[in-house]
Amino acid sequence: MLNSISHVQGATITATDGQIGHVKEAYFDDQTWTIRYLVVDTGSWLSGRSVLISPYSVKQPLGSVKNIDVSLTQKQVENSPNIDTHEPVSRRHERDYLNYYAYPEYWGGADLWGMGPYPLVPAALPTEVETQVQSALREEEVPPEDVHLRSSASVAGYDIQATDDSIGHVKDFVFDDETWAVRYLVVDTRNWWPGGKKVLVATRWIDRIDWSDKTVYTKLTREQIKNSPEYDEAGELNRDYEKRLHDAYGRQGYWD
Repeated sequence: MLNSISHVQGATITATDGQIGHVKEAYFDDQTWTIRYLVVDTGSWLSGRSVLISPYSVKQPLGSVKNIDVSLTQKQVENSPNIDTHEPVSRRHERDYLNYYAYPEYWGGADLWGMGPYPLVPAALPTEVETQVQSALREEEVPPEDVHLRSSASVAGYDIQATDDSIGHVKDFVFDDETWAVRYLVVDTRNWWPGGKKVLVATRWIDRIDWSDKTVYTKLTREQIKNSPEYDEAGELNRDYEKRLHDAYGRQGYWD
């Protein structure tokens, strides 16, 4: 099922023994366009500390997203590695987080989640005790500055450049709530088109992003944007709409 980050924002995260907080934003991987974490404001419970919640812990189905159940306890969250969400989250920070929860590393594999297309934790297998030397060598494999997570709140507002000028700015993100892959950017076209509409641009149609200049580049044209079906934030985003969208752009669907 397709959902949007704006619908998830504000949702209550509920552990097995009580509430954790509310979703503030999401972090997505800029290499695969996949949501890796929800950033949760814990409010007064943990003195305003923000924590990361991985899709590995989210119970399916996501449902109405007014409440998201996770297979964690409050104590687990309270004792989780303290990650400063105001600073870039590096692979080393992620490794500490994943090791704490005994989640597999998702990078380096053939699928979105390493060895599979869904954020499923594999059954625990007997492993040899890692020596200090092995641990040190493993840490050296990941440079400390290796950062691939982007904040949905920060990327919202980025300008989108077509082949013949700007077509608007990033308003929201549409993702598959089973794989957590970001399928579309929601584009607000009213910057250049008075009385314009919101449209979707698939992440597969993005050529590159200049992160320093806060600009997204695509080979679509303004005319294609004008002729594409309007995106209704309140409506259901189903496969029929997706097919019409791809047909309008003359593109093959990701599901084929």
